[in-house]
Amino acid sequence: MDIRKKITYTYVALSTFSTLLLCIIVFVFFRENNRYHFLKRLEDRAKIVSSIHFQNDPEKSKYYSELKKNGLEELIEEEEYVLKINSANSFDYNTKLNLPNKFYSNILSTGKDYFEINSKYYLGQVFTENNQKYIVIVGARDRRGKTTTIYIAKILIFGGIGFIILAFLFGRILAKRVINPVARITKEVNRISASNLHNRLPEVKNSDEISDLTHTFNDMLDRLETSFEIQANFINNASHELKTPITTIIAESEIMLLKERPVPEYIQSLENIYSQASKLGNLTESLLKLTQTGYDGKKQVQDIARIDELLLDVKSDLDKIYPDNRVSVKLNFAPKDSNLLLIPCNKPLLELAINNIITNGVKYSDNNEVFVNLSANNEWIKISINDIGIGIPPEDIPHLYEPFFRGKIAAKYIGYGLGLPLASKIIRMHDGEIQVQSEQNKGTIVTIVFKKENSKRANIKNSNIES
Repeated sequence: MDIRKKITYTYVALSTFSTLLLCIIVFVFFRENNRYHFLKRLEDRAKIVSSIHFQNDPEKSKYYSELKKNGLEELIEEEEYVLKINSANSFDYNTKLNLPNKFYSNILSTGKDYFEINSKYYLGQVFTENNQKYIVIVGARDRRGKTTTIYIAKILIFGGIGFIILAFLFGRILAKRVINPVARITKEVNRISASNLHNRLPEVKNSDEISDLTHTFNDMLDRLETSFEIQANFINNASHELKTPITTIIAESEIMLLKERPVPEYIQSLENIYSQASKLGNLTESLLKLTQTGYDGKKQVQDIARIDELLLDVKSDLDKIYPDNRVSVKLNFAPKDSNLLLIPCNKPLLELAINNIITNGVKYSDNNEVFVNLSANNEWIKISINDIGIGIPPEDIPHLYEPFFRGKIAAKYIGYGLGLPLASKIIRMHDGEIQVQSEQNKGTIVTIVFKKENSKRANIKNSNIES
């Protein structure tokens, strides 16, 4: 069953239930109202009957009789009885009355009661005259009440059926109005494929859920289009970067194999092949590490490490690779409480990320001074890496995390444009964020922030990432 039919049937079911409930309530209250007014009429009759019975004056008796006959509306099958009460539990019984004993008991105990049998009502009430109590019973059939009750019941039945039919029609209209925008969105989305990701759903001006859904789909298409473009760019650049050293190695080998050559030429050719093979190896390793961090940059972490010790390990590794580096790790603002420096992480990958950022600072400042500052409190851990190098042009900053992207002024330095994207993925994997502030020819400040709230929620199960 499709949603349109479900909405229609649900609307009809709810309308039927509410209509039925309303009809029952109206019918019950209408019948009770009829009963109340008819009993009030019987009560008035009982008062007149008692007055006629108690009057010794024939003129007054005649007056009440005329009032009852001409002044009051005639009752159907009217009966009148006056029963003398002898004691608290006995009275003169009339054999014409076939009423239950409970009816009489209630009259004696409460002073008034009524009984209904086959749409005929009997009202009994106690009256006192000259210290003598009497039970006055008036009976009559409420034909009008029965007729009006049947009439209102017919109105409710036919009106309810008519309303249910209208509810079905309105339900279909409602379902159509609700589903049509969704169906339109579905139709438009089905037209969009990988070949036309630039298409977007028509904007809906109403600020409702359909408008929010349209905006959500369009935002998703924006992200998909960007991802496809980045993937295509990545593949093209990766193909180019991998193809160049491979082509150089093949060409160098073919040239050397054409004829015998002196040993120095072989040595020079092998050196060229070694250089290109090293470049290819480094590039392949960077691509593998980038892939290991996952498409969304999230993997489980496995270690609990102190961030100050991790920075010192990174500095030690840099000293081995660049013995003359001018990197200064400052822990002046680090808290004395070592617990504030703990972070759940995949330590080798996090070291690699920070190493890449610091190495960029060393490289793009021509081995000038690079300052690494650490600070932490109960809410966050912050690492600030400040260099005084070539800086980054404003137009290049939005593309910093795209693989293989290299700015114009950075093109003269050796690299593949993978270090910062890799570092970004690893830091994002640890629920951290990178903030870059830079001014061309004045330097760059890269700030890494790990929120403690996020770190506490981090999953520290065994990682399936191999560094």
